[in-house]
Amino acid sequence: MKSHNIFVYGTLKRGYSNHRFLADSKFLGTGKTREKYAMYVSGIPFVIVSEPVSQIHGELYEVDDQTLYKLDQLEGHPHWYQREQVEICLDNNFSQSSTVTAWIYFNEDNSGTLVPTGCFSLKPF
Repeated sequence: MKSHNIFVYGTLKRGYSNHRFLADSKFLGTGKTREKYAMYVSGIPFVIVSEPVSQIHGELYEVDDQTLYKLDQLEGHPHWYQREQVEICLDNNFSQSSTVTAWIYFNEDNSGTLVPTGCFSLKPF
């Protein structure tokens, strides 16, 4: 079975409602996207490729094929969110390089509130 790196920035993070989908996955640490994107929140966060506002902060996990499939179902890939690979800069000291390639979910919905920090929280921005 193949493993995949997935970078999560919203409700899949620890302490949030959908983290249960990653409960059996290996947590690799925290980090941020190398490139800048825009994050909007309208109940849930959306990250938009076409607006370079800030790096997106989140958590990196190693998942198996079955977990990736379940995440795709949750995120409505490829019709709602679109899963793409990007470079992630890791925050901590890892035995591997400080940058890894990981999947992230994008959605071009900018109808919510812009989060200029790129860091999703249920607290006010």
